[in-house]
Amino acid sequence: MRKLLQRLLGNWIIGLSNKFGSRPNQKRIHDALTTLYKKILKNPGKRGLVFKITTADKFIIFSDQHKGARDYADDFSLSEQNYLKALLHYNDENFHYINLGDSEELWENLMESVIKHNQATFDIEKAFIEKNSFTKIFGNHDLYWDNDPLAGFTLNRIYGKKISIYEGALLKIQLSGKTLDIFLTHGHQGDLQSDGNWFSKWFISTIWAPLQAYLQINPNTPAYDNQLKTDHNRMMYNWQAEQTNTVLITGHTHQPVFASLTHLERIYVKLKRATTAGNQQEIDFLNAELKQRVKEGDMAPEFKPYKPGYFNTGCCCFSDGDITGIEIENGFIRLVKWSFLKTGTPERILLEEMELVELLD
Repeated sequence: MRKLLQRLLGNWIIGLSNKFGSRPNQKRIHDALTTLYKKILKNPGKRGLVFKITTADKFIIFSDQHKGARDYADDFSLSEQNYLKALLHYNDENFHYINLGDSEELWENLMESVIKHNQATFDIEKAFIEKNSFTKIFGNHDLYWDNDPLAGFTLNRIYGKKISIYEGALLKIQLSGKTLDIFLTHGHQGDLQSDGNWFSKWFISTIWAPLQAYLQINPNTPAYDNQLKTDHNRMMYNWQAEQTNTVLITGHTHQPVFASLTHLERIYVKLKRATTAGNQQEIDFLNAELKQRVKEGDMAPEFKPYKPGYFNTGCCCFSDGDITGIEIENGFIRLVKWSFLKTGTPERILLEEMELVELLD
């Protein structure tokens, strides 16, 4: 019966969830990002930290774990092993970890339940705190960290000390005589259905979570990153395109974006380069991948002259257990995936990379 209902209702329920889960507004997004960016610059340490970095500094950015209660509505459960292995690696390699929000799923779960079922992940995050290499940013699903008077007490229970929670962060790096600002925030700002909207919380906790648990549906399918950019990602990009020498990195949409392009868009870019270079082996490989995408229902994107300054981490709760994130290291920015599908054990896979200096206007 469950499988029959999955086939009959799965797409309808996911569509309903998306409808009630996101309603971005360009003006609200623009105003919110501009306001936060200026606040961080004017008063560092209040709404966000400012890091003056060099190419020797290393950062890993993950978002959207949505840690739950290990029931069928817990999107993080399949990704936990990849997440733990990734954080062990980055801690050993002395990366600074920026958690970009929606780390805890508090629209569907009580805090006590999340704490009870996620001790291992909190412990590895604590290892970064002990090295003063952890920055926690709140999202819409864990807004609790910003507005609940007991948040400090809860953090002390989880990590053994009270840590500050921020709405954003700013990395400033000197490259070729110019300053590049890397602005990070969760990205829910300006989304009318996510920016503190009570009805969305009610729908997720009362309607979506029980249905998801019963039907065992995870809407974060691996193919999602192949689709055309969501409206929210496009609006985030539009804000970044108006800035000078500024990179924007967000989460929230669960859709990886690298240098303003989705994976599908970047296949077309690579195909054009391979054709220009006459690299037949690469042409054949990319055409085969595009053919598979067509079978899966993808459509060719509508290309515009995108500036390469917008990035999205994706998420740590894909339905196949994969997680995606953004690395900044040795003057490069990279989109990486941690997956156990090929070898059976978690491994790091490099998806895209480019030099930071290429992001200067």
